[in-house]
Amino acid sequence: MMNSDLKKKLNQLNTEDLIWIIYLGIIALSFYSNHLERDYFLKHDLKDKTHYQQNMILIFSILILVYLYFLKDSFEDFKNLSSQDSVKKKKLVTLSFIASLFIAISGFIFLYIALVDDELQIELAFN
Repeated sequence: MMNSDLKKKLNQLNTEDLIWIIYLGIIALSFYSNHLERDYFLKHDLKDKTHYQQNMILIFSILILVYLYFLKDSFEDFKNLSSQDSVKKKKLVTLSFIASLFIAISGFIFLYIALVDDELQIELAFN
């Protein structure tokens, strides 16, 4: 790797380390949300329902930011493909971009569900 390529890759890895920390926070919030949802179904306390919904909106809002980061990164890789790149690399980078796009779309869909599902009829989970 050239010096600037190496620096870019190291910066990218540092950002991904931060994202792993964010995921740990998301996992903790998800455990707490499950607790609130369970309490709501057992006790029918509207405060638990409201807190659960707020947590789910927060979780999916944060996840959308993460998904958009990966979509942007994937798009840059796609945009930077050159005619000298192997067919295999072109195929894999294109597939990675498509997958990142679908994941971002799913994040927006889950956020929408969290915003409008007042009866908690849909089970939400981030993947």
